[in-house]
Amino acid sequence: MRSILLSTAALVALPLSAHAQTVAEPLEEVVITATRIPAIVADTPGARVIDETAITQRGAVFASDILADIPGLSVTRTGAFGGVAQVRMRGATPGKTLVLVDGAPVNDPAEINGAFDFAGFELAGVERIEVLSGPQSSLWGSDAIGGVIAFTTRELDGLEAQLEAGSLDTRRGRLSAGVATDAYAFSAYVSRFQTDGVSAADEADGNPEPDGLRSTTVGARGRVALSDTVSLDGSLRWTDNHADIDGFPPPTYSLADTADTQDSEQWSGFARLKASAFGLKHQLSVAASEIERTSYSSGFGSTFTGDRQVFSWQADGASGDLTYAFGAEREESHGDLSSGLSADLAITSVFGVAQYDAGPLNVTAGLRHDDTDDFGGKTTGRISAAYDLSGGFILSGAYGTGFKAPTVSQALCDWCYAPLPWPELTPETADSVEVALGWASSDGRIDGRATLYRLNVEDQIVYRAGQYINIDHTRTDGFELEGRARLGGGFGLTVAYAWTDAQDLGAGVRLLRVPEHSGSATLAWTGERLSGAVTVRAEGDQDDTDNGVTVAKKGFVTANLNAAYALNDHVVLTARIENLADKHYQQVFGYGEPGRTAYVGVRLRY
Repeated sequence: MRSILLSTAALVALPLSAHAQTVAEPLEEVVITATRIPAIVADTPGARVIDETAITQRGAVFASDILADIPGLSVTRTGAFGGVAQVRMRGATPGKTLVLVDGAPVNDPAEINGAFDFAGFELAGVERIEVLSGPQSSLWGSDAIGGVIAFTTRELDGLEAQLEAGSLDTRRGRLSAGVATDAYAFSAYVSRFQTDGVSAADEADGNPEPDGLRSTTVGARGRVALSDTVSLDGSLRWTDNHADIDGFPPPTYSLADTADTQDSEQWSGFARLKASAFGLKHQLSVAASEIERTSYSSGFGSTFTGDRQVFSWQADGASGDLTYAFGAEREESHGDLSSGLSADLAITSVFGVAQYDAGPLNVTAGLRHDDTDDFGGKTTGRISAAYDLSGGFILSGAYGTGFKAPTVSQALCDWCYAPLPWPELTPETADSVEVALGWASSDGRIDGRATLYRLNVEDQIVYRAGQYINIDHTRTDGFELEGRARLGGGFGLTVAYAWTDAQDLGAGVRLLRVPEHSGSATLAWTGERLSGAVTVRAEGDQDDTDNGVTVAKKGFVTANLNAAYALNDHVVLTARIENLADKHYQQVFGYGEPGRTAYVGVRLRY
């Protein structure tokens, strides 16, 4: 496995800083905004941007389809369609990745780790995905120890429609319309995805019953300029999922076909006022999300609800080579658990970040203090620097700290059966250091980056022996390599490789569901009317769990093919094949993935 991944990575001489950009034209400087102060990706360690062109070219339908291509990110899902899909960044548990949709935090307050479930999160209408790996608590507070994934939806001027159908009786459709001018914009959309799916429990283990998914998403976004210095903007997104899932029936309590189902409904959105005053640009915003998730089972059914509101003020300014931002936030969350218990958690924060950019040197520093209502206060910081070495080389590095307060489930000890008293939990803390070397050719045909990092997490919260406890220390050492080359003739190649050594130092064992070796390669071609891409993704062996017993899950290599043909400026025919070689594999031990599947569709734009 390791030799395969290294050989693939060697196809490009040096790694890539903007991993998933289109390969048709030389790169321009890519900017990331999840840093609060806009920053050049090549100058920002751990930063990647995936644009809409790359999403379309890759043929990615759900976020989990493309996030797995980012080095250092591992995606796990308990069932191909509708199973819980979560992301681990640099070995950190899923609840340590903060997810933003149009600036609104959407992590589930009632989920055990506070993690976001990517199952059913469609990418249609997403303009860009920004990924910040490593502790970002100085920017975003709790939940950002592993990093941040920010989705931005796009404005639309006109009418668009998408239709697709294929294997497993899968059907997908989307209709969107909008108008956009300099003074105002408004757009709205509705999408539907449904499939009969495959068994969530691996069919190879004697589980033939298919588990389907039905998902509906409705959204809108808009903006209006009230004057030359004042504007309003906002967005709203609603998703409703119904998924068939499998459970752990008696007498063996092993994963197998059952009639279990799960319904989830989620709202998220924000409203923001922008105004210029006192020599600064101000943003006042309110972001909110709410989720209700119910599992129906003959064994242990459950209902979880959670909501979160974030009230934020940020001011931006500049003076010469110095750009800065500062502000304050109040985050309030509430969770209702299946046990009937509920809790309110809240954090009040102040933050500041500044960037000095002069000649070849760029330095960014941030500081934040979070005061939780229940678990005390914590100050976190981050400093990063990038230096242009000339010849296309950029040397960069960063040091940052992070923290994560206990979730509602952890604070209330949901599903605990150990005798009282339960341990008093303390917030998890983290520190990380990384160094990166990037290079870009003068003609923009090749560019990339290599990153070496270490992430330490203290007092990580885990569930053991019927209760939640803090464990001493986990550590992830890692190396990330990514590259891209424009090969000529319309061809382009992107590659990524990650070595991730994630350890529970106290127990002396590897952390679960984190492959030591993983990687991907995408060969794309763009012609006058025809375009396509083939993506190969691989993961090495990793530790997983089966009924609480640690097991070794085998690695896999899988490939996907995507193609599009433009009949004219308004109509594009599409086709894609997933799992091209019809390989049997598992992303999570015991849960099956589909064999070879094929889909055809059409995109209309006016």
